[in-house]
Amino acid sequence: MPFADWTFWKYISSAVDILLVWYVIYKLINIIRGTKAVQLLKGILVILMVRVLSDFFNLTTLSWMMGQVITYGFLAIIIIFQPELRRALEQLGRGKFFSRSTSPDDEGQEKTVEAILKSTDYMAKRRIGALISIERETGMSDYIETGIPLNSHISSELLINIFIPNTPLHDGAVIIQRNNVAAAACYLPLSESPFISKELGTRHRAALGISEVTDSITVIVSEETGNISLTKNGELHRDLKVDGLKELLVSELIDTDKTKQASSARWNWRGKTNG
Repeated sequence: MPFADWTFWKYISSAVDILLVWYVIYKLINIIRGTKAVQLLKGILVILMVRVLSDFFNLTTLSWMMGQVITYGFLAIIIIFQPELRRALEQLGRGKFFSRSTSPDDEGQEKTVEAILKSTDYMAKRRIGALISIERETGMSDYIETGIPLNSHISSELLINIFIPNTPLHDGAVIIQRNNVAAAACYLPLSESPFISKELGTRHRAALGISEVTDSITVIVSEETGNISLTKNGELHRDLKVDGLKELLVSELIDTDKTKQASSARWNWRGKTNG
């Protein structure tokens, strides 16, 4: 084989090798995206940056400490990322590793908001306790596994039926994932904040607890008073009316900027046509 041909095939092989590695890394990022592993990865990047800077500025002790952390950190990474590694292996075994991932669209989000508003209004008027948590960027698979899997299309009728008292699924939280009801009767972590009002019960503590460890949005209907509340980012919004709940849900879940751009484009197009 001529030297030129050998060089050509070497370039082709290197390009294929790079593309395959890039694709595997891309799929791994998709797997851990929306999970708590993202925050852990940011911490690892900070450690690496500190190590590089300590070497650059000749900080011997700090450099040695970061070196120890990196050396023995591989075992810690395996333990910390155990759920994500298990999920990746499961997807590989099911043939989903090379499938195309999808993200919720605005139309699906609008249906989700509409179903939550309708069911919440119904349950609040009848003082039916409810706890509905909506997954966003941080994954909630660990909490979904504690409940009864449903994987059902969301509807107000389904949400109402789940929380009817003395039914098998009414005790616990409903988790909505990708505009579907992923599971019911799920256990959420209780907040240990000392600033929570004593008059708030377990549902509110669970809603605050999940908002402290994820970026989810959780809607609560009080069984005692029928009041509607919402938690996000460790904050509790109490005694909401349906209009106030709708405003919060729309602002957090629906891409209003995209909607505004679309409506602006339609307005401009109509203006040109009429002109």
